[in-house]
Amino acid sequence: MNENKIAVMTDSCSDVPQNLLEKFNIYQLSLGINYKDKSYRDRIDITPEEVYKNLEIEIPHTSLPTLGEIHELIEKIIADGYKQIIVPVISSGLSGTYNAIKTACDQYDNIKTAVIDTKNIALGSGFLSIYAAQLVERNLSFEEIIKKVEDKIKTSYIYYSLQTLQYLIKGGRLGRVEGAFGSLLQIKPIIACDKEGIYYTVAKVRGRKQSINKLIEIMQEGLKDKKNYYLAVCHGYAQDEADKIRERIQSYIDKATIYMEGQISPALGVHTGPGLVGIGFFDLDD
Repeated sequence: MNENKIAVMTDSCSDVPQNLLEKFNIYQLSLGINYKDKSYRDRIDITPEEVYKNLEIEIPHTSLPTLGEIHELIEKIIADGYKQIIVPVISSGLSGTYNAIKTACDQYDNIKTAVIDTKNIALGSGFLSIYAAQLVERNLSFEEIIKKVEDKIKTSYIYYSLQTLQYLIKGGRLGRVEGAFGSLLQIKPIIACDKEGIYYTVAKVRGRKQSINKLIEIMQEGLKDKKNYYLAVCHGYAQDEADKIRERIQSYIDKATIYMEGQISPALGVHTGPGLVGIGFFDLDD
C-alpha cells in the first residue's frame, strides 16, 4: 500500500482495462444494464458481444450504481486500510454517476474523498484514473494529486466515429451532435466531449474510410511534438477496423508511456451501437 494510504476508484464506463485496474490497484464501480427480464452489472455479468448481439431484439436501459453498491465498495476500500479516495468519473453532462458517487461519499466522515467530474467519457475519463494511480505511486499528497488530475482534464481526449447515430438518439445522449446527417450521403460525424462534458460534432466526413483517416489525423495533430503520453484504440464490435487503426499508428504506440486497447464497456455500447471506433490520447507533459 502507498505511504499516504490513498485509493483510486473509477466507474465501469471509464473503460480502464482490466490489466491496468490490477496493476495500479484501481477499484471499479459498475453501472447497470437492464433488460425486461434481467439486470446485469456492467463489465461483470455481461460482455459487449452479448449486448451487441441482442440490440436488434431489445435495447436495454442503463442505470447508475445504487447507493448500496457504492457504499459496499467504499466499505471495502476502508477495510483494505485506505484513508483517502480519489474518484475520477465520467462526465456529469452524460451520466448521473458523478452525483450518485458524490452523494454517497459525502455520507462518510471517517475517510477523505474527492469525486472528480472528468467532463469526458470512456478512456477520455479513464486516463485520469490511471494518471491519479501513477501519482499515488509517486507518493504525492492527496491535495497534490487532486490538483494535478483536475489540471489534466483539459489534456485528455477521445474521439469516435460511429456507424449510426440511432442508438445515441434512442438513448437521449445526442448532446450537441446534429442528428440529421444524410444517410444517403454516408456522412459520418467524428464526435467527442466538449469542455462541458457534452457530446459534440468535431468534424463531418463522408464514408467510413475518411472518418477513420480523420481520427488518425486528429491524433497526429494532438500528439505533435509530444514526448510523454497515453494512447488508446477502442472499438464497439469493430475489432478488424481497430486492428487496422493500430497498425497505421504503430509508430505512435511504440513511443507511448502506456498504450491500451479494447472494447468500450457494454453500458456505453448500448448508447453507441455496433461499429464504433475511437482513438484517445492523454498529454503527460507539464
